[in-house]
Amino acid sequence: MRVVIGEDSALFREGLARLLADAGHEIVAKVGDAPALVAAVAAHGPDLAVIDVRMPPDLTDDGARAARTIRAAHPALGILLLSQHVETRHSVELVASGGFGYLLKDRVLDVDDFLDALRRVATGGSALDPEVVARLLGPRRADDPLSALTGREREVLALMAEGRTNVGIARRLWLTDRTVETHVGSILGKLGLANSDEDHRRVLAVLMYLGRPVTP
Repeated sequence: MRVVIGEDSALFREGLARLLADAGHEIVAKVGDAPALVAAVAAHGPDLAVIDVRMPPDLTDDGARAARTIRAAHPALGILLLSQHVETRHSVELVASGGFGYLLKDRVLDVDDFLDALRRVATGGSALDPEVVARLLGPRRADDPLSALTGREREVLALMAEGRTNVGIARRLWLTDRTVETHVGSILGKLGLANSDEDHRRVLAVLMYLGRPVTP
């Protein structure tokens, strides 16, 4: 993959670049502030942008705001936010558009898992830290469609929200791939998400899990 890195910490930026380069990816730009990040993406057309949420010039949510700007201009670009904090203001819109990940730096403990998350995001999938998912959860309604799900189906849906594939879910829950497929089919059916050429049903299911309005 061709990757742009937006990170204001030079030490972390260089370490991440070395990690990705050693994994066979091409680092086309490394920048330390949000305006330079937006310009680098426009100039290089990467497959993936890895972005720190808090960057100069304001050191607040500049990276997250830049991510929204980049997504609007480059809808197919994979975007992975990295942060020590959970920022939800701009994240919901990015989750809904797919090809998005949000991982907390202190909780990235396995290099292979991290590289797998990058691949999922770059190919249109998602990768959300469980703490991010918990913060994105909206208030539940009395007529919440998730009330029809079994406990196991809720576990499967929670892992779907993290961006796990059926194989990944099976490994986490010690289930067979076929059992997970059955659970996913049941979840989509109970949530009223019929087959469609226009909608990504897994993404819609995750949005419903997060309490966001969906019109399937």
